[in-house]
Amino acid sequence: MTGPQPKKTRAPRRRNAEASRSSILQAALVEFSTQGYDGARVDNVAARAGVSKPLIYDYFGDKEALYAAALLEAYVQIRGGEKKLNLEGLDPAEAIRKLVTFTLEHFRRNPWFISILNTENLRGGATIREMHGAAGVQSDLVKKIRRILEEGERQGKFRPGVDPVDLYFFIASLCYFPLSNIHTLRSVFQRPLDDAWLDSHAVEAGTMIVRYLEA
Repeated sequence: MTGPQPKKTRAPRRRNAEASRSSILQAALVEFSTQGYDGARVDNVAARAGVSKPLIYDYFGDKEALYAAALLEAYVQIRGGEKKLNLEGLDPAEAIRKLVTFTLEHFRRNPWFISILNTENLRGGATIREMHGAAGVQSDLVKKIRRILEEGERQGKFRPGVDPVDLYFFIASLCYFPLSNIHTLRSVFQRPLDDAWLDSHAVEAGTMIVRYLEA
């Protein structure tokens, strides 16, 4: 007679694999954003993530594939943060203000986001043009903003005809520019652009966007 068979342990292995993959992506975000594409090294990603270099190749393939995965992860993380805001349950104006504040805060707390987008733009968008799934990651945000605009219009608070994608361009621009150019702006205009200034800017940017939308 055979004894009892040992229980399978696939779930812990899967969790370990997911944790390793997440660590690799976060390390890759830092590496590519600080070193640029050409200067980034897979060895550095492996060391930062605490995994072996062969494991990275096993999960992602070559350096270009790792970069593409990290670039997509940058969008996944910001969209994931937006989902937690529960904007649909708020007054439309408050929802817009909350989205503006979150956007600037995300850029500020995750400096790799701006840097990796700058890297991709310097590369002419070569990777993101070929990336499957990038548009899908953004679609939920567009739908969410559209619903907020429609509710604001229904309540007579927002004017009609505002495109949700164009609106997000305005929001991202107001939040992106002070941080992407923070060092030159500080030097040229002698403004601190410290945490207090950025907090105030988030409030004022939210007010500007709401005033733009008001009927």
